[in-house]
Amino acid sequence: QVHLVESGGGLVQAGGSLRLSCVVSGRELGRNVMGWYRQAPGKQRELVVLFTSDGSTNSADSVKGRFTISRDNAKNMVYLQMNNLKLEDTGVYYCSFYVPTIDRTYWGQGTQVTVSS
Repeated sequence: QVHLVESGGGLVQAGGSLRLSCVVSGRELGRNVMGWYRQAPGKQRELVVLFTSDGSTNSADSVKGRFTISRDNAKNMVYLQMNNLKLEDTGVYYCSFYVPTIDRTYWGQGTQVTVSS
């Protein structure tokens, strides 16, 4: 079975930084699609940034220049470096792992990020 576990969330002041981590067990990262999504209170889950199967990245306009996704295939981990955090970045951040060959997406349990003024 595939399991994803996120960590690194917390409370941070606006302008600060956080680094989220996601460890995947049960399957190698390989060329599968890895990404981060978030869900703010009362809103739908939205894409933050992801690695596509060809290794390129797609990110939401709201985080470009501030958030960076990276991966360590040897450790089966994906990271999200978040800089210059804003109040609107508050939400639960989820790691996702999409396996195109079986058309299935796996999700972590989420980690809370709260940005205060």
